[in-house]
Amino acid sequence: MSDHDEHSSFIKTPQQLIVVILAAFLVPIIGIIMLVQLVTGRPGADPAAMTPESIAERIKPVSGIEIGAPAAAPGARSGEAIVKTTCSACHASGVQKAPKIGDKNDWAPRIKQGLAALVQSATKGKGAMPPKGGDASLTEVEVARAVAFMANSAGAGFKEPAAAPAEKKKKSK
Repeated sequence: MSDHDEHSSFIKTPQQLIVVILAAFLVPIIGIIMLVQLVTGRPGADPAAMTPESIAERIKPVSGIEIGAPAAAPGARSGEAIVKTTCSACHASGVQKAPKIGDKNDWAPRIKQGLAALVQSATKGKGAMPPKGGDASLTEVEVARAVAFMANSAGAGFKEPAAAPAEKKKKSK
């Protein structure tokens, strides 16, 4: 015969019996209490979560982009600086058939029109290009400087306009 008795219990001592009886009552009671808490309890929210500052912080954009933000006062920017901050967004890669900076073939028919015609097209906008290249803070002289710089990089011999007298006065103040 075997040493294993099928009718014997795993409870061998009175202490084990007391622990089993207490566990048999406490575990279901604790389970019932937790279930009641789950059903009747309300989730607690942070009271500061609904302040205007908290809401603004949660919904703010992840990042921001400023296109054509002036590095200098309007009227004081050079043609090269304007081209780098505003014009190169399209003219560096030729987006929407924009003449590429430095490409003589793209610029040749435009250079033949003259600086005044190019400045007028850039100021009013042409094709997919918005007026002033999308930077409304540009002055007419700055647009002319940028156009002259781009055309000169493609072989034109335009003279980049100097600041207008009114702009020089603003700069000296």
